Amino acid sequence: MSSLQANLAHPLAILLMQIFSVMLIARLFGWLCKRVNQPPVIGEILAGIVLGPSLLGMWFPEFSAFLFPEKSISYLKLVSQVGLILFMFLIGMELDLSVLKNKMRNAIAISYVSILLPFALGFGLSYFIYERLAPEGIGFVEFSLFMGIAMSITAFPVLVRIVHEKGLQNTSAGIIAIACAAADDITAWCILAGIIAIAKGGSLNETLYLIFFISIYILVMLKVIQPLLNKLFNKYGDGRRNKSITAICFLVLLISSFTTEILGIHALFGAFLAGLIMPSNITFRKVFVGKIEDVSTILFLPLFFVLTGLRTQINLLDNFYLWGICGVVVLLAVTGKFLGSTFTARLVGINWKDSLIIGALMNTRGLMELIVLNIGYDLGIISKELFSIMVCMALITTVMTGPILDLINRKFKTV
Repeated sequence: MSSLQANLAHPLAILLMQIFSVMLIARLFGWLCKRVNQPPVIGEILAGIVLGPSLLGMWFPEFSAFLFPEKSISYLKLVSQVGLILFMFLIGMELDLSVLKNKMRNAIAISYVSILLPFALGFGLSYFIYERLAPEGIGFVEFSLFMGIAMSITAFPVLVRIVHEKGLQNTSAGIIAIACAAADDITAWCILAGIIAIAKGGSLNETLYLIFFISIYILVMLKVIQPLLNKLFNKYGDGRRNKSITAICFLVLLISSFTTEILGIHALFGAFLAGLIMPSNITFRKVFVGKIEDVSTILFLPLFFVLTGLRTQINLLDNFYLWGICGVVVLLAVTGKFLGSTFTARLVGINWKDSLIIGALMNTRGLMELIVLNIGYDLGIISKELFSIMVCMALITTVMTGPILDLINRKFKTV
């Protein structure tokens, strides 16, 4: 019996037990959300929160400690990071920049307003909450810049899935929304990389050196690696049967992620850029995405949701001030994204129905917001309380999207 207990306490046994439990609960919650016309990712995020201290830890603390012992969290984090690297690589590959080019003028205008307005609102909010909610030792500049970008994120993958679920993929509103989200993601991640560089750089000279090396890295990826990949692809095949091409693509992913990690701007940025520079052949990208999408989204991502859930402590929001801040954050988030995108779309000549649809879709935060929040939490830029508030905002704004789209369609049918 003692040997059985020892085997059960082994890190690998604990990790396998965690993966099994997380996959089961995540799939159940995802299925339930789909039944009520919500993206399955909402259920997976909720599953993570349920398995965290907000519910399981509060009502069944002994079982929670058994399933997620403190010493296992570092292993769980590493495995979930591998999943996120694969996921960000997929996001980069799924971005069809030709769509962005076809809708360049409108998409850029809407996207930049949908970044700048919520960024300004988040930056302004920081002035009022910095003393109360910023972690000790974090400067106002890093804190306010991070709050700005955290309010500016749009969840490209969730948006695309909602567009397809609602049958909007061939409509003008759906195409423009996807183009806006693509431009939004690229811009937001570049700004986030700069913020991380500032947060990690220390002195002004160190920050400038870091930005210089990051610029060199991006130039090498775009001007050297991307043309080489295209030449290899054109010469040796489409990668569907050529395992060497597949191996080279994975090597580029790993080297790019490793480079950005040691530069200090997080491995996820390198994975995202690696996906962007992959050969542009649509068939190749679909085949390659198909090889790793299920493993990434079904096996690894739920572990990330649980890690987020373990960090989200709703019970920390135990007074009117914190719940008031939560309400203000949601209000500003919706104002910046939904209203900002809607009115900008209308200003560039898009009709009211399509403008409202674009605004509702751009207001979707989902998984991308959680990734950004976890980066900020790991860097010590935001506190546990603020992390929990921002997770609530991400959930609320994503849950809003489906009902708002249905309401828009109902209203304009009666007009």
